[in-house]
Amino acid sequence: MKRIAVLVSGGGRSLLNLVQRKARGELGCEIALVIASAPDIGAIRHAEEHGIPVVVAKAADVAGHLDAHRIDLAVLAGWLKRWPIPPHWQGRAINIHPALLPKFGGKGFYGHHVHESVLAAGETESGCTVHWVTPEYDSGAIIAQRKVAVWPDDTADALAARVFAAECELLPEVVAELTRDA
Repeated sequence: MKRIAVLVSGGGRSLLNLVQRKARGELGCEIALVIASAPDIGAIRHAEEHGIPVVVAKAADVAGHLDAHRIDLAVLAGWLKRWPIPPHWQGRAINIHPALLPKFGGKGFYGHHVHESVLAAGETESGCTVHWVTPEYDSGAIIAQRKVAVWPDDTADALAARVFAAECELLPEVVAELTRDA
């Protein structure tokens, strides 16, 4: 069974979604580690409640923890730190981004900044993207996307909720596919 690590920087909604999908038998992998970017985030509580080991780490130390825990796939799910991903982790780390890349990606495009920018640009659709992690923000090859409509009276909060709902479907689908035993 493949082992994944989930990298988090916030409340851990995406982590909890993956844990729930695993419990329902929708993921054939082990969530073997959570790496948190700070010691006081909600995601740590979710991990501890589900018996998942947690490490609080600086971005420069992430690869060492992944290697030490024999992780097969790193899943950046709300990780907000730039990770200087070493070559041996490229092609083994994915990120979920709350927009249809390549639009609205890069440094500073996270959370509400993304949704506010989508609305300000007058876009008629948004969505989420799962992509391979590279040393540059949001520049890795796109694995999959899920679109959502942008409504004329949308607020950033309303759009964020629909995009997150799409993320809750797309990320587990991609993780399941990438960790499926051959």
